[in-house]
Amino acid sequence: MLVKMFTVGMIQTNCFIVGDAQTEEAVVIDPGFDSVSEAKSILEEIERNRFRVKFIINTHGHPDHTSGNKTMKEVTGASILIHEYDAQLLRNPSADKTIREGDIIELGEVKLRVLHTPGHSKGSIALLSADVVFSGDTLFAGGIGRYDLPGGSLEEIMNSLKNKLLILPDHLKVYPGHGPVTTIGEERRSNPFLQDL
Repeated sequence: MLVKMFTVGMIQTNCFIVGDAQTEEAVVIDPGFDSVSEAKSILEEIERNRFRVKFIINTHGHPDHTSGNKTMKEVTGASILIHEYDAQLLRNPSADKTIREGDIIELGEVKLRVLHTPGHSKGSIALLSADVVFSGDTLFAGGIGRYDLPGGSLEEIMNSLKNKLLILPDHLKVYPGHGPVTTIGEERRSNPFLQDL
């Protein structure tokens, strides 16, 4: 599995290309870019790897994670996937398909399992593979996502952290929606928001 991270947009959102080198199938997670140059860098990386983008996956419906959906869909023809509870946040273009807890997204040998992690938004998700998790805006290195926005809930985000993410193995690499890459073990040990869970 190849993972390439780009930090894009005004709020420094992490956008990911995840691909299977053998089948050359890929997904783009959270294309939150808002400039032509950022879009160009991501599209050049896709082309360099000869990837065919099957899906554009939004970990939630906030604009800093979805603003590049239209460009990415126009260039690649990929389908846009988002959790059913956040689908109404997408306008142009709208979601091609909604996803929910337990769904599996396959790219050749790579399998991404959808974890519904509400709290930052009603339809927030994480994507779990064998050795990494894309945590969206639920878990960050040293922090957690905001829960004071419409659709957010402190109770729900703490429940998502405790019952969906902190049960994962310590070695699992965490690719968050913002900020640096971390691991489940590092966050379990040192994240101040998780110490009482």
